[in-house]
Amino acid sequence: MFIEQARKVLKIEADAINALIDRIDENLIKAIDIMYSCNGRVVITGMGKSGLIGKKIAATLASTGTPALFMHPAEGGHGDIGMVTKGDVVIAISNSGETDELIKILPVLGRLDIKLISLTGNIRSTLAKASDVVLDVSIKEEACPMGLVPTASTTAALAMGDALAVTLLSKRGFKEEDFAFFHPGGNLGRRLLLTAGELMHTGVSVPIVNIKTLMKEAIMEISSKRLGITTVTDDSYKLRGIITDGDLRRGLEKWGEKVFSLKAEDVMTRNPKTITRDTLAAKAISIMEKQSITALVVVDQESKPEGIIHMHDLLKAGIV
Repeated sequence: MFIEQARKVLKIEADAINALIDRIDENLIKAIDIMYSCNGRVVITGMGKSGLIGKKIAATLASTGTPALFMHPAEGGHGDIGMVTKGDVVIAISNSGETDELIKILPVLGRLDIKLISLTGNIRSTLAKASDVVLDVSIKEEACPMGLVPTASTTAALAMGDALAVTLLSKRGFKEEDFAFFHPGGNLGRRLLLTAGELMHTGVSVPIVNIKTLMKEAIMEISSKRLGITTVTDDSYKLRGIITDGDLRRGLEKWGEKVFSLKAEDVMTRNPKTITRDTLAAKAISIMEKQSITALVVVDQESKPEGIIHMHDLLKAGIV
């Protein structure tokens, strides 16, 4: 009985989110344009459970490059409306669209000429009529068997808030470096802020051979440095390629024991993927995963190898 009830709750809430997909239209684009052009802050407001959803949306926006804060509508009617200034945008959340505390502050927002975006389940409500943009988050039913406890309705509002935030960060061209800037604390910040330069092997730990070096010596370099790779440079020490354990295996399959008498340039992988010391460690992981490799060469501005970063280094640092 209880298992089925729990499954029913998840089904109802999933259906509520799925129903939003077909409602994504020009209204969402208008809302994004208003938020993108905002010279102030995005102020989220909502009462009760809607307010809790509003706090989460405000936090998501703030952490992804959009200055945002939450204002309790009841407190807004008793002075906190002063935190809203010209140039701000307000997002009001109310399933009914008739929440008293919200309706009472609408005239003040109007006098301030504030752009108002509403997330409501009633597009004919007082709140909707006062809004510049209305986003329909109505639901067929609440997951609560009595139809009283906000469940599917708050889930729908939260999902729409995420849709706004993620679309907006894409419009802003928000990058991993920007995300790291807003998350300097904790494990997440540590993971995002560490750079290749802080984790890479440097100096004599970097395996390097010349393009004319015989493969038997290149293999010794790979073995002694224990990174499963060696860089291959020209006489100016500029990177020309790399030799990995995989290159060696393929060389043996192709040439047999003759591979040991070949030069490094005959076996090396040319134009390998490289990064700079300022590359975020998280970005390095992404590159490794996409390229199906376990190490990256770190080069300077002259394309000279100055380090090697290995997947094991990222694991030890707790990045992965």
